Amino acid sequence: MSNITPTPTRPGVRWWPALTVLALGAAALAWIWGGERPHVQARNLQSFAVVIIAALLLLIWCLGFSRLRWKTRFGIFGAVVLIGLAAGLLLRIRGVSGDLVPILEWRAAVGERMKDEDKRMNPLPVPEKRSESPAIEGAGWPQFLGPNHDATLAGPKLARDWQASPPQLVWRRAVGPAWSGFAVARGLALTQEQRGPEELVTCYDAATGAPFWVHSDVARYNTTIGGDGPRATPTIDGNRVFTLGATGRLNCLDLATGKPIWSKDIMQDNQGTVPAWGLSVSPLVLGDWVIVNAGGAAQRSLVAYRKETGAFAWGGGTDRAGYSSPTLHELGGVRQILIFNHSSVAGHSAETGRLLWSYPWPASHVHVANPVSVASDRIVVSSGYGNAAEMLQLLPGTNGSWTTHRLWRSAKLKAKMTNFVHRDGCLYGLDDGVLVCLDAATGDQKWRGSRYGHGQMILVGELLLVTAENGEVLLLEAKPDAVRELGRFTAFHAKTWNSPALAGDHLWLRNDQQAACFRLPLAP
Repeated sequence: MSNITPTPTRPGVRWWPALTVLALGAAALAWIWGGERPHVQARNLQSFAVVIIAALLLLIWCLGFSRLRWKTRFGIFGAVVLIGLAAGLLLRIRGVSGDLVPILEWRAAVGERMKDEDKRMNPLPVPEKRSESPAIEGAGWPQFLGPNHDATLAGPKLARDWQASPPQLVWRRAVGPAWSGFAVARGLALTQEQRGPEELVTCYDAATGAPFWVHSDVARYNTTIGGDGPRATPTIDGNRVFTLGATGRLNCLDLATGKPIWSKDIMQDNQGTVPAWGLSVSPLVLGDWVIVNAGGAAQRSLVAYRKETGAFAWGGGTDRAGYSSPTLHELGGVRQILIFNHSSVAGHSAETGRLLWSYPWPASHVHVANPVSVASDRIVVSSGYGNAAEMLQLLPGTNGSWTTHRLWRSAKLKAKMTNFVHRDGCLYGLDDGVLVCLDAATGDQKWRGSRYGHGQMILVGELLLVTAENGEVLLLEAKPDAVRELGRFTAFHAKTWNSPALAGDHLWLRNDQQAACFRLPLAP
């Protein structure tokens, strides 16, 4: 008989826990994306959570229950730690997409970008004389969402074939970060930007992109998710321009020179609180007043200042500020200012600022898109993050009272950041990033088109001009029965949330890195 003791057999790798984690993770992802979840942002956040939990469970399995050789276990753990440290040292999150997907960039690029910003903006070279362009001088986009605050123009009549006659780049330049759009008038294009600790109001030659003047204030708003810089678009009125910074600085500047005429801190004046993602209220000029949403209590939610002196004129309401801008409408035979607040949509008297009516709206997520008037007594309100669109009927009663009655509710238009438009009984907008058409009378969906992300749009006659979140510009023929793409081009290669401006055949675009002007072909 042999006295040799047999070598113990090493237990095999225990794979079933890892396979179970992977199977459960796959099932969870299928459930998240296969059913009717509230919105894309929620699906993405839930997916991130599933992936992180699964990765942690796999790491625990590897270290404690896998039966792998200890050398292999420690090697895997060390590799995970090294990859995590390298990612933290080399990469950073530069904001998120409209669907809350993190946007990564190399940390080395941050310093280079800051150097480039300093070179291009400190100081801004100001020409002795600006150019004169009759094509631009004869038209304008003087405020947020255009002449009528509704992202709608009757003309020009755009050419439908962009392959035969493609849009032409007029100029392109780097700009400081901000989500402000352009206001265009008298051959000037104005926007807001951030440079280090300063908020800038910048005035460019609309025809060439050459800087004309700069006004600066020491103010800065920044979050990782929300990004850097001002949010509101300037408002041009006669020989003055009114701007509101992300922290509440309301400026009245001379349009020709940029010199300050008066300035107010609307947060301090009205005991308001800066919203989580910064103030994005574009000023409304109405008669002798400039009107903004300060979100203060004690009848200081919506406030008006005298545009000549900056003196306080009136205030009304008590709701906190949202992210929409005040607009003028005539509803129920009464001129009133609509504003989408933190927890309500409200109508104020255009004569006194008194709160006429208020309709509650869920305050769990941001309210950005302006309410749209669709009839003499009806408006449509919409917000994203799983909320919906509603049509409200507004009826004046006795002794100045009003009643608000919901006519329909539709989850088929969830306007997160995009202002939607109305034409011939139809609503066109981005439903959580997908272009849709709704019957304005019933709220029923007529069609559902392609995904363009959380961009912006302008209705030009019968055509839709869409600036997609990825920086593309699309021309669409949108009718009640169908939508047809007529052309597209790439304006930028980065996230684009800013609202566009169109005057004549010139289109001004920008994001948080670049600005550009394109000439669009016109129909014969």
